[in-house]
Amino acid sequence: MLRCVLLFLATSALVSAAPPVVDVWPEGKMPGKGAKEAEAEVPRKDGFQRITNVSRPTLTIFDALSKAAVHPVSPAMIVCPGGGYSYTVMDKEGTEIAEWLSSKGITALVLKYRTPNNREGALQDVQRAISLARAHAQEWSIDPRRIGVIGFSAGGNLAVKASTCFEARTYAAIDAIDQQSCRPDFAVPVYPAYLDDKMGNVAPDLHFKPTLAVPPTLIIHSEDDKRHVVGSKVYHAALQAAKITHEFKLYPTGGHGYGLHCEKEARAWPEAAIQWLEQTGMR
Repeated sequence: MLRCVLLFLATSALVSAAPPVVDVWPEGKMPGKGAKEAEAEVPRKDGFQRITNVSRPTLTIFDALSKAAVHPVSPAMIVCPGGGYSYTVMDKEGTEIAEWLSSKGITALVLKYRTPNNREGALQDVQRAISLARAHAQEWSIDPRRIGVIGFSAGGNLAVKASTCFEARTYAAIDAIDQQSCRPDFAVPVYPAYLDDKMGNVAPDLHFKPTLAVPPTLIIHSEDDKRHVVGSKVYHAALQAAKITHEFKLYPTGGHGYGLHCEKEARAWPEAAIQWLEQTGMR
């Protein structure tokens, strides 16, 4: 009997410890389109969780583990996993990142955005997520003036888009939440993809212009990510020319898609990111 009670208590503790999940959109009000098939996992031998066919975008909330007495509310970051816009790697570039941020006193909101091949829907999802975080700032104990976005690969592309495509929301406002700004207060694209047009220019779907009030940005990449590093260099040059506050951490080695698992020189990026957040007053 005692064994059953202890098992029940242990199970209850695990259930209660699970981070809350909230819908990005009210039921029946999501703009744009969803997937044609049911949500499913994409199996890979590395064991990481990849989700595709997302028609119900969500935010999973990882509360900051500690808040300073002088700052009872924490900064927050929307976490955008990568996956080439075909799927999202929900653990390596999602929940693992969120747990790390949480341990650093930052509330992390993991965004499961629409896939596959739905860049328009994904941008709508991250814009709504930023506004949603601001609307619930008091409830979630976060600072509405310190809400940023971090993304990896395609999620890094999405993080950049969130920081450049905010002047006009990409969907018609549906409720009071959409009266909140969808501009992030800072952005951290990590080995971002698709930032250039292959001709030395910023990709046109970023809608970047020199007069745009892009928030402080930290670009993280490695030289040996041959496929995507050119885009980061092009975007860095554009930010530099426009005198936008930013930093470009370019490591000699690291490759692509490592999350917190890098064994090369880019393994220094997490500590560098925390230092940058402190220097910019966002942590």
